[in-house]
Amino acid sequence: MNAPANLVITGFMGSGKSAVGRLVAERLGRPFVDMDAVLAQRLGMSVPDVFARLGERFFRREEAALCRELAAQGGMVIATGGGALVDRANREAMAASGTLVCLTASADTLWERLSGTLDRPMLGSADRRARLETLLAARKPAYDEIPHQVSTDGLALEQVASRVEQIARLADAHRERSLVVRYPGGSYPIFLTHGGLAGLGSYLQSRRLCGPVLVITDSNVGRQWADPARAAIEAAGLSCHLFSFAAGESSKNLQTVQNLIEHMVATGLGRDTTVVALGGGVVGDTAGLVASLYMRGVPFVQVPTSVLAMIDSSVGAKVAVDLPVGKNLVGAFKQPHLVLVDTALVDTLPMAERAAGLAEAVKAGIIADPKLFEMLEGESYELGEVIQRSLRVKIEVVEADPFERDRRAVLNLGHTFAHAYEALSHYSLRHGEAVAIGLVLAARLAASRNLCAEDLTSRVRACLARLGLPTEPPAAAPEAVIAAMRTDKKRLSGRLRLVLPLGIGSVRVVEDVSEAELLQFLRENGAAPA
Repeated sequence: MNAPANLVITGFMGSGKSAVGRLVAERLGRPFVDMDAVLAQRLGMSVPDVFARLGERFFRREEAALCRELAAQGGMVIATGGGALVDRANREAMAASGTLVCLTASADTLWERLSGTLDRPMLGSADRRARLETLLAARKPAYDEIPHQVSTDGLALEQVASRVEQIARLADAHRERSLVVRYPGGSYPIFLTHGGLAGLGSYLQSRRLCGPVLVITDSNVGRQWADPARAAIEAAGLSCHLFSFAAGESSKNLQTVQNLIEHMVATGLGRDTTVVALGGGVVGDTAGLVASLYMRGVPFVQVPTSVLAMIDSSVGAKVAVDLPVGKNLVGAFKQPHLVLVDTALVDTLPMAERAAGLAEAVKAGIIADPKLFEMLEGESYELGEVIQRSLRVKIEVVEADPFERDRRAVLNLGHTFAHAYEALSHYSLRHGEAVAIGLVLAARLAASRNLCAEDLTSRVRACLARLGLPTEPPAAAPEAVIAAMRTDKKRLSGRLRLVLPLGIGSVRVVEDVSEAELLQFLRENGAAPA
C-alpha cells in the first residue's frame, strides 16, 4: 500500500467503537470515518430508518460496498457498524487494508450501556436482553477472528483509547500484516511483522493471554533472543519465566518434554500459564507437545525464529517429538493462540539456514502457487512476501483438513524421501536440505511415471540450486532408504503414500508405488554408497 495502513475498530453495539475511534484518530492525527454515519448521510436517513424502510439486506449490501471502498484507501481510523465485519469477505477486505481491533465487553456491560436506548434496530424484540445475548453469541466466532482484542469492561474511554493507540503504533512501526487460521471450534491469527518481537507482551494481551508466561527456547536461540523476549513480556506487565534446552534435533525427545514439565511444576506454574515457543521447528514441536500435555493443556504461542518454522512448522497445530526408531512418532494436535512471525529474527541467520527454510516455500509453490514458484526462480524476492504466500498455501490446506485425514497429505510433498535421508544422516542433514532433495526425487519419480512434463524436474532442480540448496541425495544404500521410509507416519495400511507433482501448482497423492518400484528408482536416481 502506498498510503499508511488503516486502523479499523469493530465490535458489538455499545462497545464504544465510535467514541474510541474518534479519540484515537485525534491522537494519531488521522481522519476519522464512522461507517454508520457515512451510510446514513449517503442514504439520507438514519440507520434505524434504513432498516425499517429498506430492510437489513439492503443495508448490508451498502455496508459491504463501503467496506470495499474504504479498504482501497489508507491512513484512516475507521469505526465499523457492529455487524459490518461479521461478513467474512468484509473482514478480509478490511484486514488487507490495515490493522483490525475488536472492542469486547460482557453481556452485562453491554446491557447496562444499551438498555436505555431505542435506536438499535438489531435489538428489536419483546425481550431485548435475550435478543442481545443471542446476537452476541452468534457474532462471537466472527469477532474472535479479529486479530487484536481489547476488553472495555470496567475501563474508561481514555484507557481503551490508549490501548488501541498502542496497538496501532506497534503495528505501524513493525509493518504488521495478519492472516487468520480457522479450525473446528476456533481460529487464531498469524501476525507478520518486522521487529514485532519487541511487542510480544502486547500481542499476548491482544489475544487475552494475561497470566504467567513460560518462554521455551534452545541454547542457540536463547543466547540472542531470550532476553529481548522476556523484556517485551515484562514491559506489558506480565510475569515471565525462561527454560532453555540444548539446541538440535537430538533434544526433540520425551526426556526433554519430561524435563520441561517437571520444571513447570517446580516453578509453580498453573493452568493459566502461556507457553511461548521461541525458536525453530525443534523448539516449536517440543514446546507445543509440552503445552498440550501440561495439566491437560495450557495456552500455546509460536514465535518462530527460522525461515523454515515461519513458513511451515509454526502453523497447522501438529506438534511431536522423535523416538529412536523414527521422527515425529509421539505427538498431538495443539492449536496455538497466536503465531508471531518477526522477519527481523532471521536477518542474522547464516545463508545456509535461510536457504534451508526456503525449500518449504518452493514446496508451497509446487503445491498450489505458481507465482510463488516463479518468484523463487527469479533473481530476487522479498522474504516477507514469500513467507506470506507460503503461509496462504498452508492455511488453505490445513483449514480443509485440520486433522490430517485427506487433503493435508499434499504437504508431505518431498517429505517421505526427506525424512528417510534425515534419519540416515543422524539428522546432520538440515530438514530443508533434505526436503530439497526430496522435491527433486519426487519430480523424477513423477516423470518416470509420465505424470508430469519432462522439464519439470530440471525446473525444480534449477530453482533449488539457485537458492543454494542441495539437489542430489547423499550416498546411501537403496535398501536402507526404503527401510527408513517404512517408519513414515503417512503410511496407510502398510503402503507408502507419496505426493508427486503433476506441474507447478498441482500435485497428486499416490498409494500404488511398490517397494520394488522404489528400489529400482533409487538404484537409478540415488547416490550409491562408496
